[in-house]
Amino acid sequence: MSPSITSQYLARYRRLGTGDQPTDLLPLTGAQRRFVLARSLDAAGRPDVVPMFFAFPRGTVDTARLRAAACHLAALHPALRARPGVVRGTPVLRPAAPDVPLELLGCGPGEDVHTVLRRALAAWAAEGPPMRLYLAQGGPAAGEEVLAVVLDHAVCDGQSLARIVEELGTAYRDGRGPADVPTSAATAELAAYRETVLLQLDAEHRAAAPDALAYWGERLRAAGESAPLPRPGAVAAGALPTGAAEALLPCPDGGAPFPSLLDACRAAAGALFGAGAVSPLGYPWGGRPAGAPPVLGCFLNTVVFPAATGAVPFPPEATSEVTPDATAEAWWDDLDRADTPFDEVVHAARSAGAPWSGRLDGMLTVDDVRRRPPLCLGGVEGREVHVDGRRIPAPFAFSVTQGPELRLRMAWDRAVLDDRTAEEAFAAFRGALSSPVPA
Repeated sequence: MSPSITSQYLARYRRLGTGDQPTDLLPLTGAQRRFVLARSLDAAGRPDVVPMFFAFPRGTVDTARLRAAACHLAALHPALRARPGVVRGTPVLRPAAPDVPLELLGCGPGEDVHTVLRRALAAWAAEGPPMRLYLAQGGPAAGEEVLAVVLDHAVCDGQSLARIVEELGTAYRDGRGPADVPTSAATAELAAYRETVLLQLDAEHRAAAPDALAYWGERLRAAGESAPLPRPGAVAAGALPTGAAEALLPCPDGGAPFPSLLDACRAAAGALFGAGAVSPLGYPWGGRPAGAPPVLGCFLNTVVFPAATGAVPFPPEATSEVTPDATAEAWWDDLDRADTPFDEVVHAARSAGAPWSGRLDGMLTVDDVRRRPPLCLGGVEGREVHVDGRRIPAPFAFSVTQGPELRLRMAWDRAVLDDRTAEEAFAAFRGALSSPVPA
């Protein structure tokens, strides 16, 4: 059995501690390595960032208190102060001093806070702290200010976001800063983080066993991206780089079944690419390994769903029509191997003959806001808002927010998809679930 990509990485990381390199270098999970690789391949070196936007009545946010609270979190949690780097050809995280910058943004003539926030995120410097804050004021909604809490995706996942919101509000309420983190607590958290990443890498190595790789090779043997590459100059001057659509549906008890969302993605892929395509779509899945400390960080994997339009994609010779039961059955089989790292899955698929480069046609994310506390600053709860037009990491992305209602959103890259086709795909996605509730 040849060594897995994960085991090769772990061996290289462990060799870093045998020479004159500092011992505080932290290893990367498979997901983190993918984000770092994507950043290195981007022409501008831009990372994939995860923003959360909260609207408050103007004058609510005490900026000095907020920045101190954010630096308190960074002093405690290694992921929030670590910077990605490459040492002797090995990607690592290097802990740094806690620093969370806060930038005040004002609106120019004819601008609103969404415009200035989009501009700020587009100008995110490749080097710098992984957590940053922006406070935008002015424009038509002059009575409000919008706070953006933004993180490099390589240091956070959905589970981390909920804790960051809760702990940021608590530190703000209590007036804590970085000096309020005892050295013993910071040292213990650093050791817990390293332990959790090493446990995650061990789980990823086990998940790259030959039977799992054979499964993914067969599962994705017919997959190949259908979305074209971005077209230079496809976005009209002054237009947003991405389009967006949104709808509300009644939320079933317990939330929407995930296989139903995958079927809706399949319907959208059919509207975009026509019948017969096997379009690779990704969705994040996972959590901390069993028995690991509950540290902040990025402990997820991108699982690939072959969205075949018209036929069940697995087994490859299947020709029967897609049914909800077939989707659910295949999805449960996928989950048994959901820890297989994305780079291992791509290699297995290509080894099986898949005409797939590893690019994803689209992404699906699901967020349960019932489990995430609101950001509370100074006794005032922020209203979470969306800022459309931001860069997305795929030609299109669906997000489903489960709360009192089911909120469906689609964003698409206008350099890849035209608005009319994308809106038809969103209608297919929405229609595959049910009729929308009037907003």
